[in-house]
Amino acid sequence: MHAVKWSVKWFRGCRRERGFTLLELLVVIVIIGLLAAYVGPKYFSQLGKSEVTVAKAQIEAFEKSLDTYRLDVGRYPTTEEGLGALLTAPATAGAKWNGPYLKKGVPPDPWGRPYQYKAPGTRGDYEITSLGKDGQPGGSGDNADITSQ
Repeated sequence: MHAVKWSVKWFRGCRRERGFTLLELLVVIVIIGLLAAYVGPKYFSQLGKSEVTVAKAQIEAFEKSLDTYRLDVGRYPTTEEGLGALLTAPATAGAKWNGPYLKKGVPPDPWGRPYQYKAPGTRGDYEITSLGKDGQPGGSGDNADITSQ
């Protein structure tokens, strides 16, 4: 009988002590805020690097497709034909065109703008360019131009 009375008293005592005080909640919120302030900038700087990495990978895929196009047709697409020549046969390619050379359409760069294609390029037979995050020529960091070759 004493055990039952003691357990009821203990249960009632715990019942009053349930929950957190305002001070405890504020301490937890401050700790979470400090962690977010420390981790947030590092996370978002990595996000910018990943967009640059995606742009470089897409340009490399275009380069491989353009090389295959050149093996079949005998030349790279002209500036006017652009990267669209990898998907649909241009009139000047004739029966040599054996595409499509890309599985899907030509994707935009990671910032939503089309890649620029120029043939001949300033450093080679062609040049594929993404203007970076700002969409303007030049720049540094995430805003730097990303080009082929």
